[in-house]
Amino acid sequence: MQVNLYSLWERIKSGIAEFVQSRIFVLIIVFCITSAILVQRIFYLQIVKGQEYLDDYKLQIQKTKEIQGTRGNIYDRNGNLLAYNELAYSVTIEDNGSYDSIAQQNKVLNKTISSVIKMVESNGDTVINNFGIILDSNNMYQFVAQNETQKLRFIADVYGKSTIDKLSKKQKETTADELIHYLCTNKQKFGIDEKSMDKSMVLKLINIRYQIWLNSYQKYISTTIAEDVSDATVADIMENLDKLSGINVEEESLRKYADSNCFANIIGYTGQISQEEYDALSDPDQERYNKTDTVGKAGLEKALDSQLQGKKGNEKLYVNNVGKVIKTVKGTKPKAGNDLYLTIDANLQKAAYNILEQELAGVLLAKIQNNLDFDRNKVEDGSDVIIPIGDVYNAMINNDVLDMTHFTDANAGEAEKEVASAFAVRKEEVKNSLTKIFSDSNAAAYKDQPKEIQAYLTYLVSDVLTNGTGVVMSKSINTKDDTYKAWKDDESINVYSYLNYAISKNWIDTSLLKDYIKSNEQYSDSSEVYQGIINYILDYVDSDNSFDKLIYRYMIKSGTITGRQVCMMLYEQGILDQDDEQYNGLKAGNVGAYDFMRSKIQSLEITPGQLGLEPCTGSLVATDPNTGEVLACVSYPGYDNNRLANTMDSDYYSKLLTNQSRPFYNNATQEKTAPGSTYKPLSAIAGLTEGVIDVNTYLPCAGVYKKVTPNPKCWIYPSSHGNLNVSQGIQHSCNDFFYEVGYRLGLNNAGDSKLDSDTSDGKSTQNYYSSERGIAKLQKYAEEFGLGDTSGMEIPESDPQISDDNSVLSAIGQGTNNYTTSQLARYITAVANDGTVYNLSLLDKVTSPKGKTIKDYTPEVKNKVTDVSASTWQAVHEGMRAVVTSEHKDIFTKLNSSGIALSGKTGTAQQSQTHPDHGLFVGFAPSDSPQIAFAIRIANGYSSTFAAEVGNDVMEYYYKVTPENELITGSASDIGTGSNGGD
Repeated sequence: MQVNLYSLWERIKSGIAEFVQSRIFVLIIVFCITSAILVQRIFYLQIVKGQEYLDDYKLQIQKTKEIQGTRGNIYDRNGNLLAYNELAYSVTIEDNGSYDSIAQQNKVLNKTISSVIKMVESNGDTVINNFGIILDSNNMYQFVAQNETQKLRFIADVYGKSTIDKLSKKQKETTADELIHYLCTNKQKFGIDEKSMDKSMVLKLINIRYQIWLNSYQKYISTTIAEDVSDATVADIMENLDKLSGINVEEESLRKYADSNCFANIIGYTGQISQEEYDALSDPDQERYNKTDTVGKAGLEKALDSQLQGKKGNEKLYVNNVGKVIKTVKGTKPKAGNDLYLTIDANLQKAAYNILEQELAGVLLAKIQNNLDFDRNKVEDGSDVIIPIGDVYNAMINNDVLDMTHFTDANAGEAEKEVASAFAVRKEEVKNSLTKIFSDSNAAAYKDQPKEIQAYLTYLVSDVLTNGTGVVMSKSINTKDDTYKAWKDDESINVYSYLNYAISKNWIDTSLLKDYIKSNEQYSDSSEVYQGIINYILDYVDSDNSFDKLIYRYMIKSGTITGRQVCMMLYEQGILDQDDEQYNGLKAGNVGAYDFMRSKIQSLEITPGQLGLEPCTGSLVATDPNTGEVLACVSYPGYDNNRLANTMDSDYYSKLLTNQSRPFYNNATQEKTAPGSTYKPLSAIAGLTEGVIDVNTYLPCAGVYKKVTPNPKCWIYPSSHGNLNVSQGIQHSCNDFFYEVGYRLGLNNAGDSKLDSDTSDGKSTQNYYSSERGIAKLQKYAEEFGLGDTSGMEIPESDPQISDDNSVLSAIGQGTNNYTTSQLARYITAVANDGTVYNLSLLDKVTSPKGKTIKDYTPEVKNKVTDVSASTWQAVHEGMRAVVTSEHKDIFTKLNSSGIALSGKTGTAQQSQTHPDHGLFVGFAPSDSPQIAFAIRIANGYSSTFAAEVGNDVMEYYYKVTPENELITGSASDIGTGSNGGD
């Protein structure tokens, strides 16, 4: 038994020894050790460090997405809604895919976006168009930015530079074409095949890819492809979501504006904050805003942005490692912004806008004549300028009413094809002619060239080579140089002589010509440089739509392109609603182009704003003289701010910038002209208060004023007004009367004492007259009546200019007086209320979304004119009342018989003898207890009569003297004669 046990033990020991020496034992030991290490590590990670790593993990995948609050509404004084928010469907994309390479990412994104673009456009909707480059009318890429700083800021953004200064010299000189090519082909960019698609599609893809790229650091924020899309587009997208990675349909709050054209210049519009705007914010404001926020970009939307902005909310997003949202957790709800109430009466604003448009159309029709051309340099007075029908036809092309690029489109109409064919031939002829002139040292001097050739040479040398491209360096030119003056002033040399001389004087930037000079040497001789300039010009004009417009202009003047063709193209491009009878009548010659175009202006199917001819602009500012509140602030023409808000339509924006009628320019607050005779009430107050005249003083009018030289004339010359007192001087707007007031204000005490013995040529007083003394007194009263600074309105306004030269001319509103319509409205408001000068305001109050008043805007009193006597006010008011009841009673017949007492003053301000004068009218009503005061200007409106007619119609509307539908007819007004009587 013992032996067996011993044997068993030996066998066990032997087995253990064998096992320990085996490889399995080693493996088991290794396994145990590693398992122990693993268990220990798991224990450390999950138990010891578990909470810390959990927190870190959450930080990596949890994102906070800010949600901008709904913007506050804007209302007029009566609660009419002017700006509001509307929920709409938008098509969006999130770049949440996982890619092996940038090339694969580009391929997937470009294919997806292209598919979506086709779906959107097939249903009549449009994709976003807010990139800094657009296609011009020649189908060429061009920058949207109109100044160099804005352009460079955009280029810096594309190159990923934080400031302009970090751009290289080459990058700063990048053209629009080069930037597009960079975005398409750079390895880190968008991988767009430029050669396989047309430019418009390339630009649409870049628009969207660029926005995605801007959000690339926060992929969980979607990028809008198209906004405010139709139900049909929504249905198409939803049906194909499984094939469209990252595409979604979302509800977005879009900013909308009522009656946009009438209010755009006051309200402005919203858009995404730019880098430049963000950088300009203070540090506290930068904490409140981020670079994807929507902000006010213009007008009151910009000025009151902090009030209108809603309070941001947020939501928690959980995203995976490629940025795809895998879970959303509700956070803080955003809050709506405050509501803004304006002092504006929306109905008055709209009525005044439409009345202005109708009057402008009426003036145009009165001045349009059936001539293709007219040389305005031959007229002696601006009132003699006519509008040849050729200018109207040309405006359709020059002001981009017609799309030149469509003339050669596959779908072009019959007239478009005719015009395109004729233009191609003519452009080649023009280029050949210019090549010969540029190459001929014996070519005729500039002044001896035909007018058309002169126009081309001026454009190419001044607009292109000098002011446009900088090939001729304006800073290097010695303007006193005899050869330069021979070209610029005397026009006695040819272009060959001038440019070769410029080369010899190193006025040429040859670095811009390197692609056009054949020599490979570092230094080229003058002949090579000059040939380079010629080559540069010929290449430039191939794609320059401004040069093309110049050719079209002369083709229309010569009749090579006919009015019939222009009118037919308006139908072919859908500018006018299709009318087969009219179109076929034009085609067959049964409908005359002259009468046709007049009929379309008459019906306002073609508007003054579209034409961009003189006159095409007007303004009106109306106030409550008892409070200083602005009741209307009208600038014609306006624009559709709905197309600029939210995602800007860059093409539309660019057209507004180049429109000859300048829709962006607020004519009410930014356009300045001389006030003309509307200034005479102020001169009367100055004369009466300073004691140089009294209410019983009668001053003579002989038609010519001889006390100063050159002798200025009264508007009635060669007739005269005879002897007038101050009220009659205002009534008849006698220049001689107010020349004398301006003269007397410039006399010292010794001169005053000799007035009784003075002669018509001032022999007794001329040694005592000082224009500076008279100017100082007029300036004092201009300051008192608020003409020394801006009116107080909360939107941009040009600074006024009180005349500092010639007291005699300044007293009739000439000299160097220059004021906006808003500034004249403030002045006439003070005249109406006997001397209370307000800081005018557009703002009534700000309320919370629940209607609680947060801030009340009561216009401040700037000052009170206290040194004017009651008899002076009475005399001035009597004169202004007589303007309406007597001098211009034919205009105000119905108003006068209605019992509404209106007081007013006309004014005409001369610009030059080759441009029509500006027409003005100021007034207030009722005369004895004013409720409304106003100022009206029609720039280049020929006569104050037309401004007075606008004033009459606006007052008939305001006081319900005439039904609205009789005043606002949707057609051109039947205007008066345009006589300057009572100017």
